[in-house]
Amino acid sequence: QRFSCILISIGNAVSIDLVAGEMLVGPTKVLFMDEISTGLDSSTTYQVVRCIQQIVHLGEATVLVSLLQPAPEIFDLFDDVMLLSEGQIVYQGPREYVLEFFERCGFRCPERKGAADFLQEVTSKKDQAQYWIQNEKPYHYVSVPEFVLKFRKFHMGKSLKKQLSVPFNKRKIHKSALVFSDQSVSTSELLKTSFSKEWLLMQRNSFIYVFKIVQGIIVALVASTVFLRTRLHEDTEEDGQVYLGALIFIMIANMFNGFAEATLTLARLPVFYKHRDFLFYRPWHFTLPNVLLKVPMALLESIIWVVITYYLIGFSPEASRFFKHLLIVFLIQQAAGGLFRLVAGLCRTVVVTNTAGSLALLIIFVMGGFILPRDAIPKWLVWGYWCSPLTYAYIALAVNEMDSPRWLDQSIADGRPLGVAVLENAGVFTGKEWYWIGAGALLGFTVVFNVLFTLSLMYLNAIGKPQAILPEETDGFPENDYEQKKEPHITQRTTVRTTEPTSPNSIITLDKVLEQLRGRSPNTSDRSVGYAPGRGMVLPFEPLSMSFNEINYYVDMPAEMKTQGVTADKLQLLSGISGAFRPGVLTALMGVSGAGKTTLMDVLSGRKTGGYIEGEVYISGYPKNQATFARMSGYCEQNDIHSPQITVRESLLFSAFLRLPKEVTDQEKKVFVDEVMELIELNGLKDAIVGLPGVNGLSTEQRKRLTIAVELVANPSIIFMDEPTSGLDARAAAIVMRTVRNTVNTGRTVVCTIHQPSIDIFEAFDELLLLKRGGQVIYSGPLGRNSHKVVEYFQEIPGVPKIKEKCNPATWMLDVSSAAAEVRLKIDFAESYKSSTMHQRNKALVKELSKPPPGTSDLYFPSQYSQSSFGQFKFCLWKQWWTYWRSPDYNLVRMFFAFVTALVLGVIFWRVGLKMRSSGDLLVIVGSMYAAVMFVGCENCICVQPVVAVERTVFYREQAAGMYSAIPYALAQVVVEIPYVFVETLVYTLIVYPMMSFEWTLVKFFWFFYVSFFTFLYFTYYGMMTVSVSPNGQVASIFAAAFYSFFNLFSGFFVARSKIPKWWIWYYWLCPVAWTVYGLVVSQYGDVEDLIKVPGQPDQQVSSFIKSYFGYDNDFMGVVAVVLAGFTVFFAMIYAYCIK
Repeated sequence: QRFSCILISIGNAVSIDLVAGEMLVGPTKVLFMDEISTGLDSSTTYQVVRCIQQIVHLGEATVLVSLLQPAPEIFDLFDDVMLLSEGQIVYQGPREYVLEFFERCGFRCPERKGAADFLQEVTSKKDQAQYWIQNEKPYHYVSVPEFVLKFRKFHMGKSLKKQLSVPFNKRKIHKSALVFSDQSVSTSELLKTSFSKEWLLMQRNSFIYVFKIVQGIIVALVASTVFLRTRLHEDTEEDGQVYLGALIFIMIANMFNGFAEATLTLARLPVFYKHRDFLFYRPWHFTLPNVLLKVPMALLESIIWVVITYYLIGFSPEASRFFKHLLIVFLIQQAAGGLFRLVAGLCRTVVVTNTAGSLALLIIFVMGGFILPRDAIPKWLVWGYWCSPLTYAYIALAVNEMDSPRWLDQSIADGRPLGVAVLENAGVFTGKEWYWIGAGALLGFTVVFNVLFTLSLMYLNAIGKPQAILPEETDGFPENDYEQKKEPHITQRTTVRTTEPTSPNSIITLDKVLEQLRGRSPNTSDRSVGYAPGRGMVLPFEPLSMSFNEINYYVDMPAEMKTQGVTADKLQLLSGISGAFRPGVLTALMGVSGAGKTTLMDVLSGRKTGGYIEGEVYISGYPKNQATFARMSGYCEQNDIHSPQITVRESLLFSAFLRLPKEVTDQEKKVFVDEVMELIELNGLKDAIVGLPGVNGLSTEQRKRLTIAVELVANPSIIFMDEPTSGLDARAAAIVMRTVRNTVNTGRTVVCTIHQPSIDIFEAFDELLLLKRGGQVIYSGPLGRNSHKVVEYFQEIPGVPKIKEKCNPATWMLDVSSAAAEVRLKIDFAESYKSSTMHQRNKALVKELSKPPPGTSDLYFPSQYSQSSFGQFKFCLWKQWWTYWRSPDYNLVRMFFAFVTALVLGVIFWRVGLKMRSSGDLLVIVGSMYAAVMFVGCENCICVQPVVAVERTVFYREQAAGMYSAIPYALAQVVVEIPYVFVETLVYTLIVYPMMSFEWTLVKFFWFFYVSFFTFLYFTYYGMMTVSVSPNGQVASIFAAAFYSFFNLFSGFFVARSKIPKWWIWYYWLCPVAWTVYGLVVSQYGDVEDLIKVPGQPDQQVSSFIKSYFGYDNDFMGVVAVVLAGFTVFFAMIYAYCIK
């Protein structure tokens, strides 16, 4: 029945507001809650914690909460405090005694200091000295082990030890208090709930399923018109091969369709692991609905596919064979879905899942009996034939078709029925029973795959997240308690007035840091007009003000609100906002959650590309021109988006080289970057890899500072910062705010949105713009010393309660101005502001700043970007080079896949080039080459998609910042792929070529390498293109898979060019894989004159058979080479165009 607060020195930003609610609605009596306030304003946080307090006290629950920057009034809601430092408990006990304990140790919390902030700093070597109160004794650092020993001697420590020394009395607790089952409800209830949730998720993701159905309809229609029954006959063995080709394509198309299941499953795994570990349900409660609810969708897709294709292609017309065909297609989809769910459950990461899935598909494909017939498979590998689901699908579909009367009623020259001859030529069993064996095997594979998937979820855990170990920073404080720190020499070349730098002999304590944060000495008056002087930077900049008048912002009314009876066409998010931001003045933009803080900042900065904007924005008196404004402004996003594989200094150099004017020399840019790193305190991290948020690399606080530095190296005059302290503990927030204050002190205009600031951080701001829900201003003016101006303004409004002693003014302000307070007091704070003298002063200030000062001119830049297109390309290529070089999980994986694929195919097709006695042998060779390039190419496409998706997010931020245009960026990513694909092709070729025993001549080896290289390259660019035209990775993978089917169909392998209808022959020439197969076959066998046996025909030369069967001409190789290069350029250009 205790409500405990845990305070930690360094916290990671983990937004778990939904998780908190998820846990609270259950029967749980013990809750551990980590940083539940991240992203909430202080007033909302207070309400949430107060609600939890009531649950604890009324529901007799035990709750342990860790919070970031808890305000004093929030801290006071807790019963107990557990203070952790360096992995040891420094204090555990009632909140009322924690400050008493530290006073006995010689440290006291200052008057205007939150107890929580004090507790986080008092154990820190860098902050401890300022709280020392035993002036009669010299200060000495009290280490954490010393605090632990002192706590054991403290009366609460003794009491705690006494409680723990007494054994627990079981008789005092009823047996019903214990849980003897890992399920809180019955299995039937769990299944009912799981099915409901799965159905809801399928409805929410309906776009994906509709997309798959539409994709299936399109592919089915195309396949039907390629194999149209009016063009097919049932007279010869060759006709039978065409029908088998149609069946093979149907199998492959439905097998490839299951690949999307891996992506969908991976997206669900993180939530599943959380639910499993909290015993929400057992793994089979998750997998059973996941599998069974997909059955109707798969059945619908199968019915649509078969209804379109079966009779249009002209398969056997008997109804029984139609439904047997439908059953096999349905079972193929089920087996494919189970297989890729299993792969996702075993691999658990995107890159490994894609690679393993492609490798599994390759083996299943090659060992399916249609590329390499059963009789041609080496005896020691024949087990692979029986382990491939496509083996049974192929046998069942082929027997179902060829066992029909129209194929058995005809005979060939040796007296065998035509259908039997076709099956025997293909190496397929001829007995009727093999249909049911195939159907049963597919059903068995489906069950086995899904059972193994369930077991993988049962026994495997989520892949751990590696966290880089970075060198400890000094954070601007001396390592030794009394070490002296000097300010770096900074060249005074700015147009901003400057002051003397900080005394080089001063001892840096937190008090001085807070003074630096506030930007004023104890005797300084409030800064409410003009801007403050600051220290200069190595590059000049022009201080600029921003004024805005009557800003309104609307979006189209959401459909959900219209269904609830709302008749308006537009929803207003900002309403009549006016104000001004000035150089050297740090402005806080605050309001409750949903008040429109970030929306206003996006509108003013020009980041809003949708919706409807009204109002006027002026930059130093001139109307804002977004093209020039982007050049002299910076925007620090809340999400801290950076390229993960480059270092801190490289991130800053990239921004500086692209955003600073060309007139600034490279050396000056490097010096400026070093100055900014010193200002933002990043010197100790300059060689650290940035990493992915929450996965590896920099901590949240370090990423915040990097975000600020990336914008500052552009030398902007105005900087917007969206919640720079969210997700940070009090000490990390103080470091970031010191960074912000340093930036303001250079004379720049800085605006920050901020949530739940501590007293120190809130009072570090000079001015406040406060919004209420609905996007209306309720305060715009100076804070005043100790926030007295804000407090006085609201306390003058009738009915507003007085602020309590030691209460955080930010929390009090949001609380007394909340919507609930407006209803209680019957006051509209927006109207109160409009009728105040402050509003009149602000209107006058806005009017004054909306007129250009005499003798000034509007900003002008001769070009949109600082660098030329070539310069943009050069720097983008530099960054992409380092990104790829430091991405072994991408490059080594695809190299590994190419190596394994080459090795597997080399073993399966060992010396196949020497075994060419018939046309069937030649088709096996063609099939081996086709399978190799197709699967390695598809793997390149799949692997590149997540890489492009991650960098695309960074691209959006950098392009919005005006660093570069889309074309140089895309061209750099295109070019950087070339050397890696070259090495990949070299690895593949040097293994496959000798193992398959192709002819060792320089020309033929070169052509084989050339065709393979450009094939792998255009597949890579095709994958990049699919991401650029898709909203997310899931849609990109489905979109890419759709065209795999077309690539297969028109490749010339399953349907020779001579068999493709005239109305589709145009697409054959547009299919890149068709040119790949053309190039591989002709380059190796276009000039071979050896005789081979052709069923039903006299012996023919290899070159003649290739020309008659495939339509390939040896003299066409030069055109093939040009076209393959052309497809590569085409996909790259589409990517470059669509990425923007």
